[in-house]
Amino acid sequence: MRPLLERDFKASFSTTQAPIEGPFGESWRPLLSLILGHARRSGADFAEVFLERRNTLRVTTENGKVTAVAPAFSLGAGVRCFKGTQDVYVSTNDLSREGLRWAVDQALAMLGLSTRMKHSIGRDVQLEPLRDFASFKGKNSWLAACAGVTEMSGRLLEQSAALKKKVAHLQSDQVSAFRDWQEVLVAASDGVFARDIRLHQLSRLGVNCADGADRASAHEQRASTGQPDFLKTVDMSPVVSELADSVGVMLRADYVSAGQYPLVMANRFGGVIFHEACGHLLETTQIERKTTPFADSLGQPIAHESLSAWDEGVTEGAFGSTDMDDEGMPAQSTLLIENGILRNFIADRAGSMRFGHPRTGSGRRQNFTFAAASRMRNTFIAPGKFTPEELISSCESGLYCKKMGGGSVGATGEFNFAVAEAYLIEKGKLGKPVKGATLIGTAVDIMKKISACANDIELAPGFCGSVSGTIYTTVGQPHLKVDNITVGGRA
Repeated sequence: MRPLLERDFKASFSTTQAPIEGPFGESWRPLLSLILGHARRSGADFAEVFLERRNTLRVTTENGKVTAVAPAFSLGAGVRCFKGTQDVYVSTNDLSREGLRWAVDQALAMLGLSTRMKHSIGRDVQLEPLRDFASFKGKNSWLAACAGVTEMSGRLLEQSAALKKKVAHLQSDQVSAFRDWQEVLVAASDGVFARDIRLHQLSRLGVNCADGADRASAHEQRASTGQPDFLKTVDMSPVVSELADSVGVMLRADYVSAGQYPLVMANRFGGVIFHEACGHLLETTQIERKTTPFADSLGQPIAHESLSAWDEGVTEGAFGSTDMDDEGMPAQSTLLIENGILRNFIADRAGSMRFGHPRTGSGRRQNFTFAAASRMRNTFIAPGKFTPEELISSCESGLYCKKMGGGSVGATGEFNFAVAEAYLIEKGKLGKPVKGATLIGTAVDIMKKISACANDIELAPGFCGSVSGTIYTTVGQPHLKVDNITVGGRA
């Protein structure tokens, strides 16, 4: 096969169609091989094309009435080109051959590379045999098997009625659900050629309660990945009872006093603090931004020896799981911290090229308008050997955080998180409920104070926003003990 001259490219391009109709797959090989070869011949060291088709549906009810039905559809592509350590990204919703040629030429021009070669320096990219995760795992029928508007609305109204019956002093409720179906195809100049279908679904209950001057609010959600019948079958009655109990207690709770406290933090969504305060600092994007204190800490202790932590994309049904990342790399498990020692960073292709950290299948993006970046998937602190009761009894006095609320995190790990449901620990036992607590600290400090982990790890779904948009993630941990932390409250 002889090298392809620019005039040959024009002739070949003019006869190569973009097969926009139907699923992504083998029919895209000729055009993508041509586009990627064009980028390489123009001087790019690496090029990638990401195709995406999306179909989403969200239904919301408020106080027993359907108030919003929001379907959305999208189709688009993104082209990324590297020259040395510099990269650029161009997106388009024009998947015609002309649209993709425009996108790659824009990217090349931004790198200062000519798209009109006087001499040929290579051939079209030879893509590997298609790795079709969607077909391998029977995902092509998923969308048709999902709940539609009528069924989603009916189940949400049932849940709203259950809240009204179960929750005392209910002022308002909001019940919502969504499903997000996504088909992607990744082709790259190193030969990657991979397709996948993803399906994320979530059901959320929220309540606001009032009795005189007392106020309380709470919300809970359940979610899944890769389970088409989830919104048809998920049992939200335990969540209704959990919300009723939580707001019933917190409605009458006293305010916590500010100070320094030993802390026991519950499992499940308690893991959001590790995710926000530490997990982001282990992404190679933070090394690039010079915003992580751990950039040069590989192989060194950054946490208490009782703490180990993982980031992975393989747990069945977990919200952050995926068979391949948005750069076409199969999912895997990554040990981040082992007995307090930093073992790995969370790395995408750019992080690997620029800093030498091995890729971890963590190149993720919200949609085709974003370039992939190193992002967390299912991130959790590993279980230890204690029971939750042993952690609580080890505190003569302190604070038990049963549910976490919202919070904020600074660029280098400074954080403050509201506690949605908390109890004083008095003489090694749970005492009265308190509200208004805010946990304040830094990642560097709190990681060294997590001195014990229980054996009851649980995961919880969530969303994460960063440089490549908002993505689906899972947080998690067992109950754990923090020796000392600043708690904001009333003086």
